[in-house]
Amino acid sequence: MAIIHVTKENFASEVLASKEPVLVDFWSTWCMPCKMMGRVLEQMDAEDPSLRIAKVDIDEAPELAAQYDIMAVPTFIAFKNGQVVSTAVGGQTPRTLKEMLR
Repeated sequence: MAIIHVTKENFASEVLASKEPVLVDFWSTWCMPCKMMGRVLEQMDAEDPSLRIAKVDIDEAPELAAQYDIMAVPTFIAFKNGQVVSTAVGGQTPRTLKEMLR
């Protein structure tokens, strides 16, 4: 499954209503660690297409960043059944990100 780019318009349908756990990457184009983590997420997606990964550009969706109290990027939030189950801020290993979804 390809990485999904979500906005305030499709966040509810793509993340909150998902039957599968979703890892959401809150990021920004000006953030160098975000760019590095973007490559990690792409690698994870290539290795395991069953993972559901979504990205929210905080500059394009400031409402979502505010709703989830994003104070630093990258911030990763795992959702299951529409609920936040774990959060991690900053660079993470692929193993940690996968564990957030389990």
